[in-house]
Amino acid sequence: MKKSIRNVYIIMAIMILLLSAVLGVLKLKSFKEEILAGRETAASGGETSQRQQEQERESSAETKNSVDAERHGGDDTETDSQTSGQEAEAQPEETGERAGTNPEAILAGMSLEEKAAQIFFVTPEAITGVETATAAGDATKQALAKYPVGGLVYFSKNILNPRQTEEMLKNTWEYSKEVMKIPVYLGVDEEGGTVARVGQNSNFSVPRYTSMREIGDSGDIAKAYQAGNAIGSYLKELGFNMDFAPDADVITNPENKVIGNRSFGTDGELVGNMAMEAARGFKDSGIAPCVKHFPGHGGTKGDTHEGYAYTDKTIEQLKEQELVPFQKAVEGKIDFIMVSHISVPASEAGDTPASLSSVLINGLLKEDMGYEGIVITDAMNMGAISQVYSSAQAAVEAFNAGADMLLMPENFEEAYQGILTGVREGVVSEERLNEGVLRILKAKTAQFGTE
Repeated sequence: MKKSIRNVYIIMAIMILLLSAVLGVLKLKSFKEEILAGRETAASGGETSQRQQEQERESSAETKNSVDAERHGGDDTETDSQTSGQEAEAQPEETGERAGTNPEAILAGMSLEEKAAQIFFVTPEAITGVETATAAGDATKQALAKYPVGGLVYFSKNILNPRQTEEMLKNTWEYSKEVMKIPVYLGVDEEGGTVARVGQNSNFSVPRYTSMREIGDSGDIAKAYQAGNAIGSYLKELGFNMDFAPDADVITNPENKVIGNRSFGTDGELVGNMAMEAARGFKDSGIAPCVKHFPGHGGTKGDTHEGYAYTDKTIEQLKEQELVPFQKAVEGKIDFIMVSHISVPASEAGDTPASLSSVLINGLLKEDMGYEGIVITDAMNMGAISQVYSSAQAAVEAFNAGADMLLMPENFEEAYQGILTGVREGVVSEERLNEGVLRILKAKTAQFGTE
């Protein structure tokens, strides 16, 4: 009995041990699961925290990028605006500092485009594209950088009153020195009498003259000097530095109307003396004179403004009267001589306008008469040229004929490109271009120095 009871206790103890073991295993499993669950929770919480941090960083970065984008966007807009402005200007690089006032050194530093532009004397409208130029601002500055022309000529429509004219010319002059490094001629037709862009404007209180013929008829050459000096003085005060005057035509054809009383008279010697005194008056006031219209427009009946005009005289006959004033101009080393568009069919030049004739410019004026100054054409937009020749053809022919400066081609861009193409294709020699530009630079250096 006792043995049975003991066996029961043993069995119960074993069962309790087994139960305890089972419970221990279950508890251990539960504990492991809790640990694993805790780890998963911790890992999950860590991932969440990391994601939150990453999101916060991304959010912060987005905010920063957004702010930067706004700021950078403003910079982009400004840059775009600047780029757009630069593209719109299509402005070539500035020419850079020139080598002092040495003409040869200046020439050596010039590009082909700069040299080609220097031989043109045009209106401000031709390079700026404005309808009527009455001021000089950014458009003028940009135009001079793109087309560093040798001279600008002004007409009545550009000249409104003293203050406006002074400011316009002063700005243009300063711009030319800043972007071109070469001073620009600022010219005007101010003969006195009927051709006077300033004198014909009542807004200007300046000396006025009935006509040059009246002065010529007086026989007093001192009056010619006084007129030239007075006209030159008020032009200089306004800011001009060159005048397309005096007129040195001798009236040998009573039917001549285009010159008429603009001339000092009918005698070559008298006209020559008067013209030279007027030129001296201009020169003394700081204005470069331009004696015109070689070989003499006073013997024609026609008007080159409208079309073909000619003299029936031979060269030998022209030397008796019409060429006398121009020979005096050569001897007086006048800065400019303007060549007209008249034809001399009784010469080897035939019907070719003088402005396009090598016979008359290179042969007669430069070689025979010995002129070493600047030969400038009459306005190339006049009928005698524009009705027959394209702007490019006229520019090339005039320059090859010996004209150093080309005045007012009908289409400046076409004429300018014509010279460039001519040089590149060998139709115009670069030696000839250098010769013409050097002549201009020497004259400018002599007149302006270090102004």
